[in-house]
Amino acid sequence: MKQALARRILAATGWSIEGVPPEQRRFVLIAAPHTSNWDFPLMLLYAAAFGIKVRWLAKDSLFWAPLGWLMRAMGGIPVVRNRNHNQVESMRRIFASQDELVLVIPTEGTRSYTPYWKSGFYRIAQAAGVPIVPSYLDYSKKRGGFGPAVMPSDSMTADMDIFRQFYAPMRGKFPRLFGPVRLVDEPAEPVNTGQ
Repeated sequence: MKQALARRILAATGWSIEGVPPEQRRFVLIAAPHTSNWDFPLMLLYAAAFGIKVRWLAKDSLFWAPLGWLMRAMGGIPVVRNRNHNQVESMRRIFASQDELVLVIPTEGTRSYTPYWKSGFYRIAQAAGVPIVPSYLDYSKKRGGFGPAVMPSDSMTADMDIFRQFYAPMRGKFPRLFGPVRLVDEPAEPVNTGQ
């Protein structure tokens, strides 16, 4: 019922559903481009439309009464940001304890322009031994769906090249706010010395 309702809402608002849901039962889901407050409710609608229960991280202050129960019901996992916690290790343990887990991470970490993606999604997938699945909301064509699952390899750059190619045609609600698909700790490009 929830799946049918989500599909009706998306269709009524002019959004189309592309492709099929990922086959994997445990993965990190990239949420990009992330340029608008509308991305979150649309992401939840698309997840429901594809029959996927998603989990997502949010600061722990959002989980107090009266909204705490609602945040958890929608898939929220509270994160204590003001303490020195190893979130990668925490999420590795959570993945290890679950038969099914789809963890959504907005890789840009903000709706504002940023020159780099945060690498947490990549580090969590590496530590947990799970693939990364890119998802998209393309406002230029009002469409959403998923890309191919990528298991982190020995080459961060090669993995990121897959995501760069995948996201090249996608447009957020505010395209100028979608920065480069690049990790801050990605190895620097080799310098061409002309020799």
